[in-house]
Order: sequence, then C-alpha cells, then structure tokens
Amino acid sequence: MTSLPDCDTLALDQQGTALHLTLNRPDARNAMSLAMVREMAAVFEAIADDAAIRCVVLRGAGGHFCAGGDIRDMAAARSQQASGGADPFRDLNRAFGRLIETVNTASQVVIAVLEGAVMGGGFGLACVSDLALARDTAKFAMPETSLGIIPAQIAPFVVERIGLTQARRLALLGLKVNGHEACRLGLVHSVLDSDDALTSALDDAIASLIRCAPQATAATKALLHRVGHEPMPSLLDDAAQQFADAVRGEEGAEGTMAFMQKRPPAWAKTDDTP
Repeated sequence: MTSLPDCDTLALDQQGTALHLTLNRPDARNAMSLAMVREMAAVFEAIADDAAIRCVVLRGAGGHFCAGGDIRDMAAARSQQASGGADPFRDLNRAFGRLIETVNTASQVVIAVLEGAVMGGGFGLACVSDLALARDTAKFAMPETSLGIIPAQIAPFVVERIGLTQARRLALLGLKVNGHEACRLGLVHSVLDSDDALTSALDDAIASLIRCAPQATAATKALLHRVGHEPMPSLLDDAAQQFADAVRGEEGAEGTMAFMQKRPPAWAKTDDTP
C-alpha cells in the first residue's frame, strides 16, 4: 500500500480501492491555498503508480466544495517583489495549473462530489473530473473577471469541458449557475436532491468502476485525452496496437474467461463477492 503524505489542509481516507480526498479548510469554504495545492499534488504523485487505488473521490468539508483561490496567498504574493525572472503572482497561479493538469491526467478515475460553493479553482477541479456528482443546491461560478483578474489556468479546461460558447458566457459575465444548469451545460453528470441520494450515487459509481479492469480503464482514459491533439490515423493505429496488446494481456484473458464461466472477473471481486 502506498504511503500517503501527511497533510494539514486535506483529509485522506482510503476505503478499499477508493481514496477519499477531502479539501479540509471549512472555515474558508475550502479556498485553495498554496499549501493545499502542494499537498494535493503530493498525494497524486504518491499514488500515480498505485494500482490498488482505482479512484479518487474529491469533495469538500463543511458543505462546500471549494470557493476558489485563497485571498491571503494572493495578498502575500503582492507583498513580494518580482526579481531574477521570478514573479510571485505568476508562480502561484502556475502551481495551481500544474495541479489541474496532474488531476486531469491521473490514471485513477477522479470523481468530484460537488456541494455548496464550486467557484474559481474549485470550478476548474470539477472540469477535470471523470465523473461529477452535484447537489441541487451547489453554486457554480467563474467570478474572476468580477474581481479584476482572469481565470488563467482553468479557462482551457472549462472550454474542453463545456465548449467555447458556454465558457465565454460564464467567464465573461461572471455568472453563477445552480446544479441543474451545470448539468445542462455538461459540467456535471448527475444532480441529486438530498445528501442520501448523493451518497447513494457515489456508492453506485464506485461499484460500477470496480467491475471495470484497472489497466484497461487507465489506458482508455489516456486514449480519450489524446483525441483532438494528434492526427486521427496515427492515433487509431496506436489504439489498434493497444487493443491487440490488451486482448493478449492478463486482463483480457481473465475477462474472457470470466465471461465464459459466468463469474465476476478477479478485479471485480470484493470482500462480499462469492
């Protein structure tokens, strides 16, 4: 089992194959400080090659997911002078961008459980989740322009998630939308009307994930990320080779055998599987 880093701003709880990562600054509505960015990056780095962790569940403590960036960190950066090619504002902003990239390309399935404020950087994290489940009371916004700044690191991921037309509307007007509108836009996949329903939806998602082969899931996620970034013929050529390797591989053999024997494959077995 991977040794997880000690964290002051995150609460970590591994339950079977799922790592529950909770943003844990409830007094600040889980605003994303530089310390939180660094700790989250360290967690994803630690589990990068851990096949025992199949998914990461992101959520926030105290009824909010994340209210955006930490104003105190921005104030501290303002007091520093840019020198020798270093710029405290740029470096602070880019550190979060690197985290978003890391979460986006993680081999694990990332599930975002979205409640309360989902703003700024929290909005960006939602956009790089593989599955987003939201309470109907959640509030989503890109408020940066109303504060005189720009959504520099999250904007490209918002465009990838919901398209340029809707990203323009939300970013340029600083609009706030509820869970149902977020679902209509394609930002989230499901909207639940109670905490119990949200928990049930999360449990169902993890149960579905466990039925899928871990290596095949990771390879599929990586393949999907390549679409639109390289020529289609070469992408399909490489995908065909990956398919052949998968069929001949351990998971392919086990999946085929399990299907023929009408039993769950080895990766889908849990403590209560007969």
